Amino acid sequence: MKKSLIVILTALVIALTASAYSQQPEHKLVHFQMAIMKKGPKLETTAAADRGRIFQQHIANVISMFEAGKLAIAGPFGDDSNLAGIFVVRTASPGEARSWVDADPAVKAGLMVPEMHPWWSEDVFKKAMISPLKLEKVYFGFLKKGPNRKEGDDKNPEIQELQKAHIANIKRLAGLKKLVVAGPFGDDGELRGIFVFRASSLAEAQELAATDPMVKIDRLRIELHPWQVPEGVLP
Repeated sequence: MKKSLIVILTALVIALTASAYSQQPEHKLVHFQMAIMKKGPKLETTAAADRGRIFQQHIANVISMFEAGKLAIAGPFGDDSNLAGIFVVRTASPGEARSWVDADPAVKAGLMVPEMHPWWSEDVFKKAMISPLKLEKVYFGFLKKGPNRKEGDDKNPEIQELQKAHIANIKRLAGLKKLVVAGPFGDDGELRGIFVFRASSLAEAQELAATDPMVKIDRLRIELHPWQVPEGVLP
């Protein structure tokens, strides 16, 4: 298991159990901005030909952002949810990230609407191979507050023991090379962090996520999506 991934996962565990997310997490983490791209109000009402043209412009813009070093990773979700995909932007500045994302042709045309979040991760992302662009499918999981998560319960001895089991399970999944990247969000909302699994199917990713002790007790819930990303970017 790579040392960098261990650092990411340890930092994620600490951040997920903290009472607030407003302070910078410890360890060697990089401050990114993540745009969760939602399907926009004009997606269905835009003529198919215009929609196709705009998405071609969108793809060209994504490639240019990779080439300019503005994107760490980006890609579409492959399911029928209301979410279109993810941009991970290489800046700590919310304003700069927002201006870059808002300039995307699909955003400007109302086909996508970005929801911005500060996000922390060690920078494990490799330079995207864009010529020719090949995609691989992984599984992106949003870690969300579960109904059994209570304010201050991280001081409960039972929760602390479960946290140790949670850490051990994360290390086990990373050692199996199934959990390839993770990191906490930097705001104190329903979204606590992410896991990205390299798995053969959504069912396998669900099975891997279900082994997490905090998921088992419904303190955390995970929402999984198939995610297409440039081949070679993820470790």
